[in-house]
Amino acid sequence: MNYYPRLKIKYNENIKLKLKQKFLYECIMQIPKLTKIVINQGINISDKNTLNHAMENISLISGQKAIFCQSKRDESGFQLRKGTPISVKVTLRKNRMYEFLDRLINIALPRVRDFQGVNPNSFDGKGNYNLGIREQIIFPEIKKDFKKNLGMNITFVTNAKQDKEAKYLLYLFGLPFKTLKQ
Repeated sequence: MNYYPRLKIKYNENIKLKLKQKFLYECIMQIPKLTKIVINQGINISDKNTLNHAMENISLISGQKAIFCQSKRDESGFQLRKGTPISVKVTLRKNRMYEFLDRLINIALPRVRDFQGVNPNSFDGKGNYNLGIREQIIFPEIKKDFKKNLGMNITFVTNAKQDKEAKYLLYLFGLPFKTLKQ
């Protein structure tokens, strides 16, 4: 029995057709798609418990084991040595990516206090979108008995050539962009 996430079915049946009609693609291979989602969390290197808690929390949120990212060189200004863990990250692809996106849009983002929508100007010029979250407590998987609340950065990587294509793709997935008042 094959399982397909809800957003993957939505992409294949509805979103591809809408993107093709709006941007007039000649070939179906030109239609942009979401290739991966990267969750990254910078951590304080002074406390070893923070490292373990960050790794556990990111693994719980994503459903996949996270890895440590280490510093590549010494930095005296930050009192940092080469090889010291400085962040935790996980890369989601295929079904896990769609499941995480579904949980982010429908469960986590509505739990943000005074949520107005996500910033529509956080595209990098190459079709990728960066979303910063200040509190990881918006995810229901996280227990509230931890000492320090850490934020995280979520990057949506698409194969779109322009930001407007990627923005429309994420809009069709249901990512609630903030409407700017003019």
